[in-house]
Amino acid sequence: MTTLPDEPAARTLWDAGWHRDALRQPSPNFGPRPQGAGIDLIVVHSISLPPGQYGSGAVQQLFANTLDWDAHPYFQSIRGLQVSSHFFIERDGTLWQFVDCDQRAWHAGQSSYRGRAQCNDDSVGIELEGLEGQTFEPVQYAVLARLCSHIAQRYPVAHVAGHEHIAPGRKQDPGPGFDWTRLQRLLAWPVSRFPIETRGAADATR
Repeated sequence: MTTLPDEPAARTLWDAGWHRDALRQPSPNFGPRPQGAGIDLIVVHSISLPPGQYGSGAVQQLFANTLDWDAHPYFQSIRGLQVSSHFFIERDGTLWQFVDCDQRAWHAGQSSYRGRAQCNDDSVGIELEGLEGQTFEPVQYAVLARLCSHIAQRYPVAHVAGHEHIAPGRKQDPGPGFDWTRLQRLLAWPVSRFPIETRGAADATR
């Protein structure tokens, strides 16, 4: 399992836009961010390949464009898909990185949030190994919170949202099994940084 340090200086956490404690598997699916883009949004996703199966290595293969499309019947439905995320957190907390955070990963698709469209332009995408609607492991929350904190040391993060919030009706992840209040408590960030529908629950627990 990848263990992230408590709170070392930001300069020791990053090698340019690569987190030093993440396992690197560079993806070819990325591009430059628009000039002047402020990286102020973290987008939380969930993914498992095949759906509901964990530890297969297929997510890493998908992001690296090396997935064997004939290895499982489900893969035919996504055959040829070229996507990526900056980070992926496995069920045991292992942290992977596929795209330099200074670059634009292909995780959000058609999207809009905080009055801006095309969220890939100015966001960092984090995938959690899981199935939308189901729960996630405590160690995943711990690694996610630590990672969000480290991202905020390098970039002007002002918002955290799920894929379901930036592409409503089109995406449902991470879904109702994801505990936004837990993440907010771990980060100790203002509830205003989180999706509107999660703020009431967070306020009610104070």
